[in-house]
Amino acid sequence: MGEFKPVIVGFLCRWCASAAADLAGTSRLQYPATIRPIRVNCSSMVDPAYILRALLEGADGVLVGACHPGDCHYVDGNLKERRRIAVIKNTLGKLGLQPERVRFEYISTSEGLKFAKVAEEFTRQIRKLGPNPLRGGFDD
Repeated sequence: MGEFKPVIVGFLCRWCASAAADLAGTSRLQYPATIRPIRVNCSSMVDPAYILRALLEGADGVLVGACHPGDCHYVDGNLKERRRIAVIKNTLGKLGLQPERVRFEYISTSEGLKFAKVAEEFTRQIRKLGPNPLRGGFDD
């Protein structure tokens, strides 16, 4: 058995966080290949059920990347999602699953370096937590 390789589902806003991930790649920034990106039109489209399902299916962590406050193409979708994330983290804690497995981050289009840094930090955090106790749905 080798080193634990986390699987992180990344719900990335099309307008900002996804573009930042693309910028990090085209800039050849080094960061772990642990994030499985899913592009969404707005972070507010990430229903809490999607986050729960990712964890129940065995993802070790979930990252939601959104536009900065005031920059959302859908006015305040990012702020609504931030509130939802707070609720879901609270719920996860009550269910006995570490709320630290979910992270919400504002990342703008020009912040490729920030995306790489967040990917590195979150991967390190998930490695410390260890595999999701519900893991089994994802294969490396």
